[in-house]
Amino acid sequence: MPATPTANSRRTPGSGEGPEPAPPRLANLPARAKLERLLRVAKGRKKALVLTHDNPDPDSIAAAVALAHLLKERADVEEARVGYGGIIGRAENIAFVKVLRLPVVPIAQLDLDEYDLLALVDTQPPTGNHAIPPRLRGEVDIVIDHHPLRNESLESPFADVGGDFGSTSTMLVEYLRAAGLEPSTEVATALFYGLKADTRDLGRETTQTDIDTYLWLFPRMHKHLLAQIEHPELPARYFQLYHTAFERAKVYGDTAIVTDLEEVYSPDMVAEVAERLMFLEGMKWSLAYATYRNQLFLSLRVKDRRMNAGRLIREICEDYGGSSGGHGSMAGARIPLSGRATQRKAVKRELVRKFLEAFGVADERPVGLLSAPSP
Repeated sequence: MPATPTANSRRTPGSGEGPEPAPPRLANLPARAKLERLLRVAKGRKKALVLTHDNPDPDSIAAAVALAHLLKERADVEEARVGYGGIIGRAENIAFVKVLRLPVVPIAQLDLDEYDLLALVDTQPPTGNHAIPPRLRGEVDIVIDHHPLRNESLESPFADVGGDFGSTSTMLVEYLRAAGLEPSTEVATALFYGLKADTRDLGRETTQTDIDTYLWLFPRMHKHLLAQIEHPELPARYFQLYHTAFERAKVYGDTAIVTDLEEVYSPDMVAEVAERLMFLEGMKWSLAYATYRNQLFLSLRVKDRRMNAGRLIREICEDYGGSSGGHGSMAGARIPLSGRATQRKAVKRELVRKFLEAFGVADERPVGLLSAPSP
């Protein structure tokens, strides 16, 4: 995939005058200017593939669908597909895709070599939390993500990363509005729910732009469809998983709660449980972890403003391989597991110990158990 030079490309020194001054990052430019640069990168391309992060959440899916629509309508791309790695497992997320009829396809059904424009949303090339193979990570043309910037992402011709947004859906609405594109009811509902879910209904890491976007989308989205997404029927294994979560949960120092979900039917349930455990009175930290297909998934939630969840989980998990990332109050990681059951348990114990040290409760016994500890 040929790279089109843009403001994010590496600059070469001018003749005899030293390096040229670095241009402003895309994240700091107005939406109209970003849109113009995006369209320049996409100009002349025929087939675009927009990928979410693995096991995508509504924010990632909504942003990807919106970007595909934008590329097709304004960049004259003949085909724009949305793909994802992993699974869509939570009941709400399954309903989200089904009710809104969102055109997303598992990566196994796609041939990446067929596309001459490659985009990532709600994730970045160096994180590894996506389905792009290592041989193609240097070929990503477009990166749009509200998470903190990974410097390697700036090697992509277009990288709008690390701006002041609570969701990637917010960013895509900015692009649609700059392009004069009115989203369909289904896409507007998707973007609304993506923003709503990622900011916990504007209650977490929300900016004024998120609020303005929420209000802009509200009259455009379908309230009845939203209700079907937010209140789906739940399988029996959902309640069995929560039984395990509560049964195995331990509270440390009256401020941190940790639970081992053992084997889960969907890795995105780990994040849901970590989120739910933060509702326990007095908690400043929650950590949930579980295995899924020989990988360990961890999800961290933080109320302590002195700590950054994304930075902490990367520091703790980076030596174990896999991928990790997040931002101020929420983060996740995926670590490959190998060896016998005893070795896997040892890895879990070691990770929990490191998190407890970071929480400042490493020397305390678990107290306030929600149930008796397992033998």
